[in-house]
Amino acid sequence: MKRNKYIMLGVLLLVTLSMARNTEGGITAVFKQEEPMPTETGAKAGLLAPPFSLTGLDGKTYSVGGTKEKATFVSFWASWCDPCKQEAPELNKLAEKYKDKMDLYGVNVTSYDKLKDAKAFVDEYKLTFPIPLDEKGTVYAMYNGMAFPTNVLIDSRGVIQEIVLGIMPEKELEKKIKKLIAN
Repeated sequence: MKRNKYIMLGVLLLVTLSMARNTEGGITAVFKQEEPMPTETGAKAGLLAPPFSLTGLDGKTYSVGGTKEKATFVSFWASWCDPCKQEAPELNKLAEKYKDKMDLYGVNVTSYDKLKDAKAFVDEYKLTFPIPLDEKGTVYAMYNGMAFPTNVLIDSRGVIQEIVLGIMPEKELEKKIKKLIAN
């Protein structure tokens, strides 16, 4: 009887070890911790995006910051900026293509622009994404804006993944967006 007990215990031990070995990845995944959330806010990759609310050309209020269902792309621009003119049609295409996974805001830095020129720009390039107005330039300053366009890529957790100064080729920009929405 004792012998049977030891045999059963041995078999049970082997089965347990075998199961643990075969499910090692699953067990590890259960205990794997997500990357810790940053607690500091600032205009730098890896930090929480400084939150802001601005009124758009359409009269609606748009808010950026905090956890969202989608990633966020913020483009700071001015109507007189030649690279912004080049980038506008690309942003329109990308906003439409990724509308289910990313919110795109074209923040016109109205403190460096004229409202009538910003409206004409939006009409000329048939921009379909929201155009919040940074009339005092405070949001642009909060994001350490130094050039137009300045593009800020923010993940759904509200963390800045990258800040891009100036224009970049459409394929490279789309590659960055794909990486952003994959997070």
